[in-house]
Amino acid sequence: MKPEDRRAALSVVGTQVAVLSDGHADLKITLQNGEEGAGPPPHHHDWDEAFYVMRGQVNFAFGDTATLCPAGTLVHIPAGVVHGFSYGAGGGEMLEVTGPRSQAVTMFAALDQLASAGESAPEKLIAVTAAHGVTICG
Repeated sequence: MKPEDRRAALSVVGTQVAVLSDGHADLKITLQNGEEGAGPPPHHHDWDEAFYVMRGQVNFAFGDTATLCPAGTLVHIPAGVVHGFSYGAGGGEMLEVTGPRSQAVTMFAALDQLASAGESAPEKLIAVTAAHGVTICG
């Protein structure tokens, strides 16, 4: 997909998410970027997820382990594993790839709609994520 063919990026709790593929060949691919400190809380879902850090640094957390991942790092998160991330100093950018069971793209669109409506109450955000197969753990 050429940059001029992309829809506007979605605003997802401090991260800008450009949808590059919403399910072609069963892969959903997004380009995500955020400012330092932005990112989702610990959560899990029933689909595998992979991130490729393209710019900056991203702090990934898996259970009690945290890893600072510089540009060029590929991170694979198996289905069911509790994880979260936050962008490091100066922010960052990464590709996210999920498979056939993923509801990530539709969840991102629903969270963007909440943001557009000025809704940021945590209980509403948690309800949207839960409706899309994501369990927030903290």
